[in-house]
Amino acid sequence: IYDSDFRSKREPPLDKGVIPWLGHALDFGKDAAKFLTRMKLKHGDIFTVRVAGRYVTVLLDPHSYDSVLQDTTSLDFTHYAQVLMDRIFNLRLPNHKPDSEKAIMKRHFHGESLSCLNHNMQNHLQTLLMFETTATQNQTDWKHDGLFGFCYSLLFRAGYLTLFGGEQNNNCTDAAKVYKEYQKFDSLLIKMARTTLKSEKQTAGSVKQRLWELLAQAGQRENSSLWLQSYRQHLEQEGADEETQRKAMLLQLWATQNRSQQHSTPPGLRHVRQKVVSGKAYRKIHLTSAIDYSALEETLRLTAAPFITREVLQNKTLHMADGQEYDLRRGDRVCLFPFISPQMDPEIHHKPEQFKYDRFLNADGTAKEDFFKSGRRLKYYTMPWGAGTNACVGKPFAVQSIRQFVFLVLSHLNIELSDSEAQVPAVDASRYGFGMVQPIKELPIRYKLRERSNLQ
Repeated sequence: IYDSDFRSKREPPLDKGVIPWLGHALDFGKDAAKFLTRMKLKHGDIFTVRVAGRYVTVLLDPHSYDSVLQDTTSLDFTHYAQVLMDRIFNLRLPNHKPDSEKAIMKRHFHGESLSCLNHNMQNHLQTLLMFETTATQNQTDWKHDGLFGFCYSLLFRAGYLTLFGGEQNNNCTDAAKVYKEYQKFDSLLIKMARTTLKSEKQTAGSVKQRLWELLAQAGQRENSSLWLQSYRQHLEQEGADEETQRKAMLLQLWATQNRSQQHSTPPGLRHVRQKVVSGKAYRKIHLTSAIDYSALEETLRLTAAPFITREVLQNKTLHMADGQEYDLRRGDRVCLFPFISPQMDPEIHHKPEQFKYDRFLNADGTAKEDFFKSGRRLKYYTMPWGAGTNACVGKPFAVQSIRQFVFLVLSHLNIELSDSEAQVPAVDASRYGFGMVQPIKELPIRYKLRERSNLQ
């Protein structure tokens, strides 16, 4: 029995909440960042909370993260990943081999294969942007959109065409159909993960069915990326039937497109408001490689908010960087939340709630990598791409895609806020823990082709 009266003093402090069994589930789900920050102030850098019958030990000291990330014997991430795969994607792979899947990605997201992907992404972005800006007869008219939707739609559709293939005719209808259905799916994803769907169950089922149909040929078309073709062949070799393969295609669509959101979430909006309106100055200053790197790192610091979760397979002693030791119980979960620390930790990043495009630059313009906490240099000072076995294999492709997008938009469009006094929207706090945060509402913009744009 897991009870505070019978726990060892060597275990992290336990906060069960006041509601039996449910514990802190409501606060955790409503705004994990706010709730865990409150728990950190109350208990320190390590504590255990009860969440819907489960006991989750939360570690928020980045100096001690390696004690979790490097332990592949006592801690495991595949079981919880399989639970989410079933809840969200209705997917149960017959012989799930994450290491083999990662090896396939490494082959195709580096070297010459990466160069080919980058080239295709550039072409698709350019084609889509040209279509968006020339669809009407009068190309000098302002077009209106929301900033998040504008950025996310273009990056998603270009990424889909690059990795999954599909028809790229004059109006790119195939990618547009997938994007439309995926938006519905994404809006229900958090509830699917938490099994809190109610009246939306039927909608969720029909949306997934439609996406499975749209993705049926992904990885089998000639214009699908070599990575997806190899992945689909791997699934077939492991005994996955056609239905399972389609479900796995949706999993990979989510995995590859999740970070398409990052360029246009609130800090990105703030950056656009401050810098993009004066597009010429922005291109002159911010697209130099060093500042480009820093601005992207800063955007990610403020918007990347995934949990890193492990199941405790056997009783384990966790060794903290300050010399403290804590016992973890078999059957519990361990959770890291880098968004709170290091990313939003005021001891590490001065005024962490503010967007500072040069936060990751030294005075001489080189990349800044020296950040400190408790007087010690940090290995992890921002973690948008995960770390250890969680590290994102597709990072080089994702980074280059965002850079291509920024360059194309700022080179060829006049873009500005529809209301110069508009405020940056707050984030949807319910999405903390599931990748990139999103704004709760749109920030209206207008855009049109520059007079001398040679977009074609």
